[in-house]
Amino acid sequence: MSAAVAKEDLVILPMGPRPADAPYSPSQPVTLQVVQANRREPLSKCVEDALGAYLKTTNGHEVSDLHQLVIEEVERPLFATVMRHVDGNLSQAAKMLGLTRSTLRKRLADYGIDRGR
Repeated sequence: MSAAVAKEDLVILPMGPRPADAPYSPSQPVTLQVVQANRREPLSKCVEDALGAYLKTTNGHEVSDLHQLVIEEVERPLFATVMRHVDGNLSQAAKMLGLTRSTLRKRLADYGIDRGR
Protein backbone atom coordinates (compact mmCIF):
# COMPACT_ATOMS: atom_id res chain seq x y z
CA MET A 1 0.00 0.00 0.00
CA SER A 2 1.48 3.36 -1.02
CA ALA A 3 1.14 6.57 0.95
CA ALA A 4 -0.25 9.74 -0.61
CA VAL A 5 2.32 12.37 -1.54
CA ALA A 6 1.72 15.83 -0.13
CA LYS A 7 2.10 18.88 -2.38
CA GLU A 8 5.00 20.11 -0.27
CA ASP A 9 6.86 16.88 -1.07
CA LEU A 10 7.02 17.51 -4.82
CA VAL A 11 10.26 17.75 -6.95
CA ILE A 12 10.74 18.67 -10.63
CA LEU A 13 11.61 15.74 -12.90
CA PRO A 14 11.64 15.47 -16.69
CA MET A 15 8.51 14.04 -18.26
CA GLY A 16 7.46 13.58 -21.84
CA PRO A 17 4.97 11.82 -24.07
CA ARG A 18 6.90 8.57 -23.86
CA PRO A 19 7.25 5.80 -21.28
CA ALA A 20 9.96 6.43 -18.69
CA ASP A 21 12.02 3.48 -19.96
CA ALA A 22 11.86 4.54 -23.63
CA PRO A 23 15.10 5.85 -25.13
CA TYR A 24 15.57 9.59 -25.50
CA SER A 25 14.57 11.00 -28.87
CA PRO A 26 15.36 14.62 -29.80
CA SER A 27 12.28 14.67 -32.05
CA GLN A 28 9.90 14.07 -29.12
CA PRO A 29 8.96 17.14 -27.07
CA VAL A 30 9.88 16.97 -23.40
CA THR A 31 8.56 18.98 -20.48
CA LEU A 32 9.66 19.23 -16.88
CA GLN A 33 7.09 18.22 -14.31
CA VAL A 34 7.05 18.64 -10.55
CA VAL A 35 6.67 15.28 -8.82
CA GLN A 36 8.50 15.85 -5.54
CA ALA A 37 9.88 19.00 -3.85
CA ASN A 38 11.13 20.29 -0.54
CA ARG A 39 9.60 23.73 0.01
CA ARG A 40 12.60 24.75 2.08
CA GLU A 41 14.80 24.53 -1.01
CA PRO A 42 15.04 27.55 -3.32
CA LEU A 43 13.52 27.36 -6.79
CA SER A 44 17.03 27.35 -8.26
CA LYS A 45 17.76 24.05 -6.48
CA CYS A 46 14.56 22.52 -7.88
CA VAL A 47 15.53 23.65 -11.39
CA GLU A 48 19.07 22.29 -10.95
CA ASP A 49 17.72 18.91 -9.79
CA ALA A 50 15.21 18.78 -12.66
CA LEU A 51 17.86 19.60 -15.25
CA GLY A 52 20.23 17.02 -13.82
CA ALA A 53 17.50 14.37 -14.00
CA TYR A 54 16.55 15.45 -17.53
CA LEU A 55 20.13 15.32 -18.79
CA LYS A 56 20.54 11.82 -17.37
CA THR A 57 17.62 10.67 -19.56
CA THR A 58 19.29 11.82 -22.77
CA ASN A 59 21.69 8.83 -22.79
CA GLY A 60 24.39 10.84 -24.56
CA HIS A 61 22.10 12.13 -27.32
CA GLU A 62 22.53 15.72 -28.41
CA VAL A 63 20.34 18.19 -26.55
CA SER A 64 19.14 21.39 -28.21
CA ASP A 65 16.95 24.32 -27.21
CA LEU A 66 17.43 23.54 -23.50
CA HIS A 67 17.32 27.23 -22.61
CA GLN A 68 14.00 27.66 -24.41
CA LEU A 69 12.56 24.57 -22.70
CA VAL A 70 13.46 25.86 -19.24
CA ILE A 71 12.26 29.41 -19.93
CA GLU A 72 8.89 28.16 -21.19
CA GLU A 73 8.46 25.79 -18.24
CA VAL A 74 9.14 28.62 -15.77
CA GLU A 75 7.43 31.52 -17.57
CA ARG A 76 4.11 29.80 -18.21
CA PRO A 77 3.25 29.15 -14.53
CA LEU A 78 4.86 32.45 -13.51
CA PHE A 79 2.61 34.47 -15.81
CA ALA A 80 -0.51 32.42 -15.01
CA THR A 81 0.06 32.76 -11.26
CA VAL A 82 0.73 36.49 -11.41
CA MET A 83 -2.33 37.08 -13.62
CA ARG A 84 -4.52 35.25 -11.10
CA HIS A 85 -2.92 37.20 -8.25
CA VAL A 86 -3.77 40.55 -9.84
CA ASP A 87 -7.21 39.40 -11.05
CA GLY A 88 -6.21 39.78 -14.69
CA ASN A 89 -4.99 43.39 -14.39
CA LEU A 90 -2.37 43.58 -17.14
CA SER A 91 -0.81 46.83 -15.84
CA GLN A 92 -0.30 45.43 -12.33
CA ALA A 93 1.06 42.15 -13.68
CA ALA A 94 3.49 43.90 -16.02
CA LYS A 95 4.74 46.07 -13.17
CA MET A 96 5.21 43.05 -10.88
CA LEU A 97 7.10 41.18 -13.60
CA GLY A 98 9.18 44.15 -14.75
CA LEU A 99 7.85 43.87 -18.31
CA THR A 100 6.02 46.26 -20.57
CA ARG A 101 2.31 45.61 -21.02
CA SER A 102 2.82 44.88 -24.71
CA THR A 103 5.54 42.31 -23.97
CA LEU A 104 3.38 40.64 -21.33
CA ARG A 105 0.35 40.67 -23.64
CA LYS A 106 2.42 38.96 -26.36
CA ARG A 107 3.82 36.33 -23.99
CA LEU A 108 0.36 35.58 -22.57
CA ALA A 109 -0.87 35.06 -26.13
CA ASP A 110 2.17 32.89 -26.97
CA TYR A 111 1.39 30.62 -24.00
CA GLY A 112 -2.36 30.70 -24.50
CA ILE A 113 -2.91 32.20 -21.04
CA ASP A 114 -6.24 33.95 -20.57
CA ARG A 115 -6.09 37.23 -18.65
CA GLY A 116 -8.96 35.97 -16.54
CA ARG A 117 -11.03 39.14 -16.68
